[in-house]
Amino acid sequence: MSLTKQSTAMAFERKTQFKKHDAGTGSSRRLRTKGAGIFMPVAITLLAIFSLGPIVLFFFNALKTQGELATNPLGLPTTWEWGNFIRAWEQANMGAGITNSVIIVGGTVLGTCIVAGCAAYALARLDIKGGNSFITYLLVTSSLPMQMFLVPLFYIWSNFGLYDTQLGLIIIYIALFSPFATLLLRSFMLTLPKEFEEAARMDGAGELKVLFRVVLPNALPGLFTVALVTGLSAYNEFLFAITFIQNSDLLPVSTTLFSFQQGYTQDFTLISAAGIIMIAPMLILFLILQRRFIDGLASSGLGGS
Repeated sequence: MSLTKQSTAMAFERKTQFKKHDAGTGSSRRLRTKGAGIFMPVAITLLAIFSLGPIVLFFFNALKTQGELATNPLGLPTTWEWGNFIRAWEQANMGAGITNSVIIVGGTVLGTCIVAGCAAYALARLDIKGGNSFITYLLVTSSLPMQMFLVPLFYIWSNFGLYDTQLGLIIIYIALFSPFATLLLRSFMLTLPKEFEEAARMDGAGELKVLFRVVLPNALPGLFTVALVTGLSAYNEFLFAITFIQNSDLLPVSTTLFSFQQGYTQDFTLISAAGIIMIAPMLILFLILQRRFIDGLASSGLGGS
């Protein structure tokens, strides 16, 4: 066999082997894709059941009588007691509670956005001394349990006249939620291009003007995410609210579940109805703004994308 024929035969053999390899690889890829195609809908269905199951069960329990709830806690109600929602609303004075929550959550979100916006701008865009140490400090403070602040804060707030006031609770919430908000917003600001700031400084803008006219308008998705996360946390917070506010006219809606205690027993049907009323505003708000929330979290780099 001549050298040319040998080369041609070897090339043909390699080509055949490559085709077999590609066919095997493509077949494996198709099998993996088919397996993932079957697994993903099943996983998403199970996650949906796991997420919605407690809410649906809570809703059904809100429509039962006390006796039916005791004998059939996991089934459908035999008679739909819609009046439980009216009784829960009136007995717990939930209208005043929701109004107080709006004031507290609004003040907390505004204060947290201001504090976190300024701190994140300094850590992300300015070359400040000790910035990395401050970031480590924020990480440590974010991981500390909130219960360890209760006793010292109680004495300090009593001496400063902030105990049993909504302003005192708003200041505590701002201090609790600002570290995480600062880290989240800093991660978002690091992705912004510096050309806009440099152009503004060349035009004579100071740092405050750069912050409020250039950086914060471009960081609105991140601020929006911070506002939503902070608002949800403040709305659902219970421990500090019940500790630092004793006046029933100032209590937020998250503390209304105490209103259904009767001696040593509790009316769990009214508790379920009040819980559904309490989560409804935040659930609707989150469903409306979920795309902005996910986009902002993904842009910050903390969403795991």
